[in-house]
Amino acid sequence: MAASWGAVDFDWRLIPLLIFAWYLLLKRWERDGVLDRWNATRVFGFVLMVRTKKGLDLLEKVAKPRRFWRIYGEISLWVCTFAMLMVGVVFLLAFVGALLSPPDVPPPTASELVAIPGINPMIPLWWGLIGFVVALVIHEFGHGLLARGHGMRIRSFGLLQLGPLPLGAFAEPEGEELFKAPRRERQRMFAAGPATNLFAAFVLLLLIGGIAGQFASGDQSIHVTGIVKNQGADQAGMQPWDTIETINGEDVVGLEGFRDMIDQYSAGDSVLIGVLHEDGTRETVNATFSDKYVYYQDIGFSEDQLESFSIEQGDPFLGVEGLAENTQGIDRLAGPFSPNTDYTVPQRVLFAPFHVVATMFIPFQLQGVAMHPNEEAMLEADDSWFADLVGKEGLLLLVNLMFWIMWVNVLLGFTNLIPMVPFDGGHMFKDMVHAGLSRIRALGKKLKLWNFHPLWIDQISRKASNYSSLGLLFMLLFLILMPYF
Repeated sequence: MAASWGAVDFDWRLIPLLIFAWYLLLKRWERDGVLDRWNATRVFGFVLMVRTKKGLDLLEKVAKPRRFWRIYGEISLWVCTFAMLMVGVVFLLAFVGALLSPPDVPPPTASELVAIPGINPMIPLWWGLIGFVVALVIHEFGHGLLARGHGMRIRSFGLLQLGPLPLGAFAEPEGEELFKAPRRERQRMFAAGPATNLFAAFVLLLLIGGIAGQFASGDQSIHVTGIVKNQGADQAGMQPWDTIETINGEDVVGLEGFRDMIDQYSAGDSVLIGVLHEDGTRETVNATFSDKYVYYQDIGFSEDQLESFSIEQGDPFLGVEGLAENTQGIDRLAGPFSPNTDYTVPQRVLFAPFHVVATMFIPFQLQGVAMHPNEEAMLEADDSWFADLVGKEGLLLLVNLMFWIMWVNVLLGFTNLIPMVPFDGGHMFKDMVHAGLSRIRALGKKLKLWNFHPLWIDQISRKASNYSSLGLLFMLLFLILMPYF
């Protein structure tokens, strides 16, 4: 299936050997002058920093409307300031929550701790590599555009490599110009990288929504993803991913149609359900409804909760989970831009940022794929000219490509907004503290109440940045290592 393209098994015992072999290779290239010819250097001993001037001409042309990019930088700064605040709050809440109520979950495996495509089981190799390369280029081009928008020169672009794996990218401005730039301009430049990642993710979501309109379902029936043990569906022989086509000979049309049909029955009634199994065989099963009220009471729901859910005694319960229409897979990805939703345009725009963030959980829910293979199988290409041109497999390929590029852009954008050095958020936080203290100094000087020395402000902002970085690093390590104890 296209969705699982690039999944690999990896033996972690090979990591030290591979890194040592890469280190020896870099040392040899350095000795033979190969790195000089490539305009490359070693960083931290075993990371390759490769510089290139390719893209500088394009950067110069795109950055011509300087006023536009300065406005873009200001918008980026506001967006990233809000997002950085949210990231910091999430870290703090997660840390406090873990202290007060340690989660009872198994510790993550070594492969789950690194966001390396093909090694992390939730990030397929090839989709992940493509996503990271594209997202890194977008990120650094955003930095470069704002640097040029404020007149700072860019010496080169580049990649940080660990063997064939891209660890990061960089736009290398003239160091002296960056150091001398006004702090507001420098904040805009740091914000432009992660903001461009987040804006790109929004555009990709729009494109996924457009492609979602090229899909159709073979019928209007619904499917189930799970079966509750010892309930009617289980006793009748229904299986996960069964499609429910008919009830007592009447066609099931969508979720609302299914619910309307079920409401005609009571606990204890038996019905004939026409199902299409995952293997393509059809069967009519005889299922008896149990009492939904009793079932939910047995699993711990209180009477008040059942009343709030409008569940009454005698309500029928088939015993299925994950009821969804057959376009659920693509609808989940497209979110508010799915053609199967009834949102207004303002609602789509309002819900889109929340959906972009929510997509981060999809690979974890589906074990490293964008859509479950069974959900892909339920889709069909519609009769539009584009769907006819590329076919169902082509549409699925585009959806997976756009999803993973969007997913990595969101990951890279929010990761870089962690307010700790060396992330962009850390540099932004330092300049923000300095700007805030400078305003306090100016106010005190105007009112003749106090007059801090500028060097004192530099020292405090530097210490605030260092302490926040250490604090966040401690919280991050605590959250990662706590399940092991």
